[in-house]
Amino acid sequence: MTEPVVDTASSLAARTITPVALPRHRWGRHDAPARALVVHGLGSNGPSTWRICAALADRGWLVEAVDLRGHGLAPRSLDYRVEAYAADLLATRPVPSAIDTRGSWDLVVGHSLGGAATAVAAAADPRWTAALVLLDPAIALDDHDAETIRASQEAAFADNTAASVRAKNPEWHPLDVELKVQAVSQASRWAIEQTSEQNHPWDVRPAATSLRNPTFVIASDPEVYSLVRGPLAAQILANRQVSLTVIQGAGHNVHRDRPAETTKAIGDWAELQLEQRSRHEV
Repeated sequence: MTEPVVDTASSLAARTITPVALPRHRWGRHDAPARALVVHGLGSNGPSTWRICAALADRGWLVEAVDLRGHGLAPRSLDYRVEAYAADLLATRPVPSAIDTRGSWDLVVGHSLGGAATAVAAAADPRWTAALVLLDPAIALDDHDAETIRASQEAAFADNTAASVRAKNPEWHPLDVELKVQAVSQASRWAIEQTSEQNHPWDVRPAATSLRNPTFVIASDPEVYSLVRGPLAAQILANRQVSLTVIQGAGHNVHRDRPAETTKAIGDWAELQLEQRSRHEV
């Protein structure tokens, strides 16, 4: 029987949450020396992060992407608080191998909702991962952002066709278009709606500002659309563990809008973290 996870890094009172087992999708060699977990955003699924996963695998990493609860092939639930998503992630550990029996990740990459859940998980247990990359994370949403996200999700369910996705995102790779349609078809509409309702007001700043792991925030361009901007960006950067870059010309889906720039930024920073850790361990 799975032991419950107690969330201790939330603006809410500590609560006991029973995690669900998340389906995994894997890229890279089983004997790779470094392991990464990639976490998708609201309304997506693990395969939709393929550009990030493939790019890290090409650099020699073993990479796993998960389907979050209510998404993809993952179990459904009644609980869609960010803390519940985080509990599932904390229960998701690298599979032990003959050369690596550690129970922690070298890197976790999270986009949007996945970035918020990743921040909450890492704040609750810094041993879960050595480093974090947060892609335009949903740290705190004002009413405008919340309504924009709600309307976007409703539109995706209302017209889930390749033609519609391509018309809205003409620069996306054909696989991103294909996988967006797949992700929406697999997701629970009720789960998506409840994620917005159960997290109102949406605010995981207590977790983001208390992170003790090296954290790299990759924000989208505020001139296009970004969840990390202005006072919120300044508040996150007050944590000395956090650094930030902006991908010019990218909207919220930075890994789809500007994949080359985004994957290079992730890979270069991740390799730097590995080098620094190796020097400290010598």
